[in-house]
Amino acid sequence: MKTVGIDPGITGALAFMSEGELLACYDMPTTKTRTGKNQVSGNLLAETLRAERPDHAKLEQVAARPGQGVTSMFNFGMGYGTVIGVLASLGIPYELVTPQAWKKAAGLVGADKDFARTKALQLYPDAELSRKKDIGRADAILIARYG
Repeated sequence: MKTVGIDPGITGALAFMSEGELLACYDMPTTKTRTGKNQVSGNLLAETLRAERPDHAKLEQVAARPGQGVTSMFNFGMGYGTVIGVLASLGIPYELVTPQAWKKAAGLVGADKDFARTKALQLYPDAELSRKKDIGRADAILIARYG
């Protein structure tokens, strides 16, 4: 069974796995709005999912966090909704996974955010995680591996 782990949001990523083997990992596909800001691209996301053909998705369940601005939370929610809408329209069943659950399973509770990259590289040394911004990819890998 081919699974896609999804870290939602414009800095998120998609990681495709089958039987514990990492097959591919991509940054979340985005596009520019008319004001020049990035947003999750439903069209590009659908293209990627059609090409990779996952049987199932594990999507990080997100919620509003204290201290975040209204505009940024609205934009994040729009991206999250785009991901759910694309999965539904392609008929890809998905499971919502809480950050607490997958981070506990990965041994990341209490660790700094960048430790996810270290952990993912320990498990998948060939994964393309050399950039600081690859935390989204690392999270997607660990979400796909969860369970």
